[in-house]
Amino acid sequence: MNNSALKPILLIVGVIVLIGLWASVFIVQQTQYALVLRFGAVQASIQNPGLHFKLPLIDTVTYFDKRVLDLDLPVQTLLSADRQNLEVDAFTRYRITDPLKFYQAVGTIPLANQRLSSFTNSAMRNVLASASRDAIVRTDRGGLMNRIQEDVNRQAQSLGIEMVDVRLTRVDLPNANSQAVYQRMRTEREREAADLRANGQQRAQGIRARAEREATVIRADANRQAEELRGQGDADKNRILAEAFSRDPDFFAFYRSMQAYESGLKSGDTRLVLSPTSDFFRFFNDPSGRGNGQAAPAAGPAPAPAAPAQ
Repeated sequence: MNNSALKPILLIVGVIVLIGLWASVFIVQQTQYALVLRFGAVQASIQNPGLHFKLPLIDTVTYFDKRVLDLDLPVQTLLSADRQNLEVDAFTRYRITDPLKFYQAVGTIPLANQRLSSFTNSAMRNVLASASRDAIVRTDRGGLMNRIQEDVNRQAQSLGIEMVDVRLTRVDLPNANSQAVYQRMRTEREREAADLRANGQQRAQGIRARAEREATVIRADANRQAEELRGQGDADKNRILAEAFSRDPDFFAFYRSMQAYESGLKSGDTRLVLSPTSDFFRFFNDPSGRGNGQAAPAAGPAPAPAAPAQ
């Protein structure tokens, strides 16, 4: 066989060899596990990254992720130990630790998520059913999550999976219960507000009554003091007038008569019907008050004016 006929054959053989070599080589990344399968049977479990070989066209390679995987669980309604319905939203984090066991147990990530969802839901129901609502929501939430994680991890080991974390992101009452609780809280607050208003009105009435009583007492005391002062003033006035009258009775009689004239003889429609010789006009005829042949008046205040006639 000449060289010209040998070259195509060698070229074809070289291409076949290269294709076979390419088909027999596979690369495992640092974030991956790899299983070499031959007609569905596991031939090798590779956990170290690098370049590896397999039989071309016979062996196949299945990869699994080494990294931490997330699984969000749907919201579900659970019953607590104190018979309270709670809506619980949770998520889990896990990683594959044994790719061979994982492949033999579930085979794929979606199927593993289904199994883990079942494990987690069952563990949450068992653990949360033995705890009260306050413990789930506030007092012992971390301890309950740890118990759920331990329970799920114990079941997940049969799948070649390790649970990294289980978290309850939201624990709340159902909408119907929330409305009932809100309405009950509102009713209690309204009752407390009514009690506070009633107590405030009662105290206000008591304060108002005390204030009115004190004001009445103060006004009575003030009126009493005013009457006493007025009486004392009148007594002082009468005393002063008496002293003045005793000093000059004639002048005092004249002064009182002048005051009577000023009060009784004002302008207007008032008419007085009196005799000219009346004692009321004695200072009109004689400034000394002894006119009309009358004797001097006895010591004392001037006579009051006669009643006016309309």
